[in-house]
Amino acid sequence: MKTIPVEVVKKISDREFDQFYLKPQKPVVLKGLTDETSAGKKWNIDYINHVCGDVMVDVYDNANPNSASAFTTPDLKMKFGDYVNTLLRDEPSTLRMFLFNMFAVRPALRKDFPCPSIIKGIMGRAGFMFFGAKGVNVRIHQDMDMSNVILTQFYGRKKVVLVSPNYSRLLYKLPYNTHSLVDLDHPDYEKYPGLRHVPTMECILEPGDSLFIPSGYWHYITYLESGFSVSYRKIAQTLDFQLLGFLSLCIYMPFDKMMNKLLGKIWLHTKEDLAVRRANRDLHKMRQHRRQLDLRDLLPH
Repeated sequence: MKTIPVEVVKKISDREFDQFYLKPQKPVVLKGLTDETSAGKKWNIDYINHVCGDVMVDVYDNANPNSASAFTTPDLKMKFGDYVNTLLRDEPSTLRMFLFNMFAVRPALRKDFPCPSIIKGIMGRAGFMFFGAKGVNVRIHQDMDMSNVILTQFYGRKKVVLVSPNYSRLLYKLPYNTHSLVDLDHPDYEKYPGLRHVPTMECILEPGDSLFIPSGYWHYITYLESGFSVSYRKIAQTLDFQLLGFLSLCIYMPFDKMMNKLLGKIWLHTKEDLAVRRANRDLHKMRQHRRQLDLRDLLPH
């Protein structure tokens, strides 16, 4: 796997962002997006704890394999302030929070950090918070609605690895959901040879950094330090991804859940076999294409 850094831009206009990143669907790290906001000046873990500390929240445990999806039942319910205590210890933990609708809980927070103008749209009022303790990983996945995302880091640092949706099959994507069989920290090239042909992009988000994740991009996140971020979303640019997002939310996910209940591990093994077969077909096509190119080079010009 070849890894390149995500491009970093310090100042950019809405028009430039639309032209060079949104329309071509190119990831980018934006510096200073929070500089002129109240959140950029005062948001930290203590402030959010002060505002939301008494709120009961859903907490997920990475040690529970059923917590890998954003659509599972929470493992714990606790006051936000109690969860924050696990972050302030800055020690490895398996607990995390995601898709915490902060504005539904405390609407005044929206004034501190409204949706950035570069990604405003009909989804612009829905801001979600993500919290994780030091060492927490979020396994590689696509967002189910296939939206464009601006992810802004406010506290701590996190590492993000991105993969274009063009390589979904070579990532051994499981059918009917948005997860992969592979472990990017320990890639098994013998078991998953398609990974050798998957390029990745990588960045480390510092407080104040915003990452643009285009529609359908795979992302794998590691909390290098305890921290939190906020995401805003914008509907996918193409009809293909809009349709895929609709199908994923309304048909594929419910069907997958039903089959899991009915067949359990049999269904999982069926999906794993299909993911491997699809990757092998793509590998076969790649090899055929290369042989054709090699033969063309041998012909007299």
